[in-house]
Amino acid sequence: MPFAPEATFRHDRTPKVGVLLVNLGTPDEPTPAAVRRYLAEFLSDPRVVEIPAVAWRPILHGVILRVRPAKSAAKYRQIWTSDGSPLAVHSARQRAYLQGYLGERLKRAGLPADLCPVELGMRYGNPSIARAIDALRAADCERVLVLPLYPQYAASTTATAFDKVAAHVATLRRVPALRFAAPFHDDAGYVKALAQSINDYWVKHGRPDRLVMSFHGVPRRTLDLGDPYHCQCHKTGRLLAGELGLDRKQWVLTFQSRFGKAEWLKPYTAETLAALGKEGVRRVDVACPGFVSDCVETLEEIGMEGRDAFLAAGGQEYHAIPCLNEHPAWLSALTDIAWRELSGWLAPPPDAAARERTLLRAKALGATH
Repeated sequence: MPFAPEATFRHDRTPKVGVLLVNLGTPDEPTPAAVRRYLAEFLSDPRVVEIPAVAWRPILHGVILRVRPAKSAAKYRQIWTSDGSPLAVHSARQRAYLQGYLGERLKRAGLPADLCPVELGMRYGNPSIARAIDALRAADCERVLVLPLYPQYAASTTATAFDKVAAHVATLRRVPALRFAAPFHDDAGYVKALAQSINDYWVKHGRPDRLVMSFHGVPRRTLDLGDPYHCQCHKTGRLLAGELGLDRKQWVLTFQSRFGKAEWLKPYTAETLAALGKEGVRRVDVACPGFVSDCVETLEEIGMEGRDAFLAAGGQEYHAIPCLNEHPAWLSALTDIAWRELSGWLAPPPDAAARERTLLRAKALGATH
C-alpha cells in the first residue's frame, strides 16, 4: 500500500500535543440526499450493524436507503437551526471552549497556551476524523489524544471511532503517538455536571414526579457478547441519582432509538413513557446522560415523540431537559478529563536556541530543513 508523502520535516519545529474530540456525526443538510449519504456510511459500519455484509448490503441498499432518508430528513428539519445541525453546532462550540480552557490551564502551569491544539472529527460525515488528524499533524503535533465524546463505552460508538483513527493513520508514513481516552461514565466531574444542569433546569421549571434517564439503545446481544455499555449506563444512572438525592422510586433508566425487530436493551423509553402516563404519573422529565450534545435523538425523538407518547397515554406535563451542551460545569469537567489523559505528555517545548542547535546539527548531517 502506498503511503501518503510527508510535508517537509523541519528540524527547528516546536513539537505539540494534539487533542482530537470525536462525536458521531450528522448529515450536512436536512435533505433526503444528504441523509442518504450519511446513513449509507453509518449503516455500512460493521460495528454498527453486526450482520455479514453479503446479507446486509442488499437490505441496506435495496430497502433502507430507499425509504428511510426521506423520513429521517423530515425529523432533521424539525430540529435544524439557522447555524446548522445542533450536534455539529454544540460539538464545535465544545471544541472551541476546550481549546480556550486548556490554554488557560497551560499558562497557569507555565507552559505555552498553544501547546495543545484541539480539533473535532466526526465518525460519519463532516468534519472528518481524517481531516482533523491531518490538521493536528500540520500544527506539528507529534502526539495526539483521541477523546471520544461518548461517556459510556460501546463497540458501536467508542470502538468504531478508534477504528476510523487507525484506518487513517495506517495510510501515513509518519504516524503520531496516539493515546485513546478511557470512558468517563463514572467521572465525578461529568456526573456533577449532569446533576447541576438538571438542578438548574428544575430551579426554573420545578421538579417532576418521575425522572427518566434515557440512554441510546443497542442490541441486547451486545451485552451477551461482553460489551460493557449496559453496565456503564446503569453506573452513570446510580451515581447521577445519588448526586441529585433521588430515591429509587423517583427515577427510572431506559433505552431509546430501537431499530429493527431484534431485542434491544430494556426497558424501552417509548414504552416506559406510555406506561407512566397510564399509571397516572402527572409530570415526567426526561434527561439523556449518554449524550453530551443535543441532537436529533434528544430533540426530536425525546423532545417530540416522547412527549406525544406520554401525553397520549394520560400524562399531563412533560419536560425534555437539555443535554450538557455548553454548560460551564461540563466544560470544566471536559477540561479536567483531557488534562488527566494528557498526563506525562505535557512538558516545556525546546526554546529558540535549542531548536537552532537541533537544526544546525541536522544540516551538518545533510538535512536541508
